[in-house]
Amino acid sequence: MAASGQRVLIVGATSAMAQHCARAWAQRGAAAFILVGRDARRMEPIVADLQVRAPQADIRVLTGDLLSTQGVRDIVDQACEAGRIDLALIAHGSLPDQHDCQNDLEQCRTALEVNGVSPVLFAEAIAGRMARAGFGTLGIISSVAGDRGRRSNYVYGAAKGMVTRYAQGLQHRLAGSPVRVTLIKPGPTDTPMTSQLRERGASLAPVESVAAAIVTGMDQGRAVVYAPVKWAAIMMVIRHLPRFLFNKLDI
Repeated sequence: MAASGQRVLIVGATSAMAQHCARAWAQRGAAAFILVGRDARRMEPIVADLQVRAPQADIRVLTGDLLSTQGVRDIVDQACEAGRIDLALIAHGSLPDQHDCQNDLEQCRTALEVNGVSPVLFAEAIAGRMARAGFGTLGIISSVAGDRGRRSNYVYGAAKGMVTRYAQGLQHRLAGSPVRVTLIKPGPTDTPMTSQLRERGASLAPVESVAAAIVTGMDQGRAVVYAPVKWAAIMMVIRHLPRFLFNKLDI
């Protein structure tokens, strides 16, 4: 699906993945962008960048409480005021410290809400709008961490597992309709959110290639996108490892 003339909604517009996706859609001639985030000032350079890349595009910034049901409802209502949403990408999240989550229930709750509950609420609100309109493509960023709980990040993984199961159910609900839902599962990616992983020497995928895979997957209406694609095979192995072997792995 080409972005030419389309209206694009991005929740979590300051995300590095989201920014690169927005640039791709700008180059394809998107007519409008609605950028959602918590801090309008952080989105100013993103707006400026898109205005250079797509001077014809109408760019709107929305802020609000991304963790409350009323905040989500208000943002989606405002986003739809000016017309239909053709493409929507839900990209917000954080990478919590597993040890902190284990020892602080407040941090655990926040991690689950930011990475699980909030994306699901946005997806439900946007999908409802698209279903009533009879068109649209919705991309929901989950993670390979949601494929199987692991000791190194199981709170984050639990939140992303929730997003994965939700997206699967939403796809089932909308099967046979014109609305497409793409579940996106990036592996570790080189973004500001993973800076601590980079410092530990982790192998991280370039954010540009991950964003390109997201855009292509949504274009094609694919149900699931692993980015990079090698993670589909890696996670298939991890999901099917017998427990007695899995428990010996330090992952």
